[in-house]
Amino acid sequence: MKAWELLGETTLDDGSVMRLTKQDAEYLISVDRRTLMSSRMHGSEETLATAGCRHLRDAAQPRVLVGGLGMGFTLAATLAALSADASVTVAELVPAVVEWNRGPLGACAGYPLRDRRVKIVVNDVGFVLRGNRNRFDAILLDVDNGPTAFTTIANEGLYGNGGVEASYDALTPGGVLVVWSAWEDRKFEQRLRFHGFETAVERVRARLKKGGPKHTLFIGVKRDQPRSG
Repeated sequence: MKAWELLGETTLDDGSVMRLTKQDAEYLISVDRRTLMSSRMHGSEETLATAGCRHLRDAAQPRVLVGGLGMGFTLAATLAALSADASVTVAELVPAVVEWNRGPLGACAGYPLRDRRVKIVVNDVGFVLRGNRNRFDAILLDVDNGPTAFTTIANEGLYGNGGVEASYDALTPGGVLVVWSAWEDRKFEQRLRFHGFETAVERVRARLKKGGPKHTLFIGVKRDQPRSG
C-alpha cells in the first residue's frame, strides 16, 4: 500500500490545519488529521442534491444555493438534476477547497466548476443567505459535518435559530432546504419545525446500496404562504 501523498494544505481561521491527501485512487480532506471527507464515500452527498432538487425537475430557471463545495459531488449531482437554464450558487468559505476542486480533485466529480451554470462565492454561506431574501428554490447545506460543529465553532451560527430563520427567508415559497449531517439531531429537527418548515428526516448510507456509515438528511419545505405573525 502506498503512503498518503500530501497534495495541499491550508490553515483555517481558527488555527486548525486542513489537508488534501491522496493514496492510490482515494482522496481525503482532513482537519487536524481528523477525516472530514473521502472520495470513496459520497452517495449521501449526491442524495442531498436529489432530495433538494426533485421538485425542480420541470422548473424554468431554478435557482439553487449549495453551501459547502467539499469534493464537488453534491454540486455535480445538483447540476445533473437541473435544467440547462438553472443557476447554482456555491458558497465555500475556504479558498483552498475551491483551488483543489479546480485542480487535483476536479476529476473526482467530473469538474463541475467548469459548468457555466455555476457561480462560486468564496464566503460564509450565512452571509449569502442573509443577503438573498426570497431568492432560492432550493438550499443544500453540507457545512462542518452538520448541526453539531466539527471543524469550527463559528459554523454553529448556521444551524442555530438565526441561521435556520435566514435559510427560511432565503427560500422562495415552496422551496426546499436540505441539511447533510453525520449524526442525528432531534433538537435541530425541532428547530426547523419551530421556524415554519414542514420537516422530514432521511437516513442514507454513505455508499448507498454498497453500505458504509449512515448519514442524516434534514429536509425542510417552506410553506407556500408566508408565516403568520
